[in-house]
Amino acid sequence: MASRALNIPNMLTYGRIIAVPLIVLCFFIEGRLHGSDFARWSALAIFAVASITDFFDGYLARIWDQTSNIGRMLDPIADKLLVSAILLLIAADGTIAGWSIWAAIIILCREILVSGLREYLAALKVSVPVTRIAKWKTTIQMVALGFLLAGPAGDKVLPYTTEIGIALLWIAAAITMYTGYDYFRAGLRHVVDE
Repeated sequence: MASRALNIPNMLTYGRIIAVPLIVLCFFIEGRLHGSDFARWSALAIFAVASITDFFDGYLARIWDQTSNIGRMLDPIADKLLVSAILLLIAADGTIAGWSIWAAIIILCREILVSGLREYLAALKVSVPVTRIAKWKTTIQMVALGFLLAGPAGDKVLPYTTEIGIALLWIAAAITMYTGYDYFRAGLRHVVDE
């Protein structure tokens, strides 16, 4: 059991969980919330590595036949921690504000609702598979968060970096609503049949 918990795919998932406080810490190096250029590039580098591990942990677990219960449990938790922490961080530092906050709220609400639905359905021994469009949503969301972490520091290198991030965040939010509806429609059949 210990060897399954400490296999490479699970170690990548643990690394993604550890990345969350490190990304937040980048913005608090000066003892207060401050998104300096150095903080943003450091956070973006950690986020990029964490995002890549999101692909490789599942891929390696499948090809090496190292899937485990702890991996299945922690993988979506790691993803939600990473996304939620960054959305809260960029909202707190003002990278997203006004109407853009609604895109973040949509994404956070969907993540919480779908997690609750999956947990309920798991108790019924019902599996809701991840759809291809949900994987696209995750990819667009991660790219958006990368642009938004770079934010004003990125604007100095690539003009409109922040605006591109906000546009992608809204696209991710729209797909999020669609996939959330899709999951609830699939799950509702099992809830209603009870």
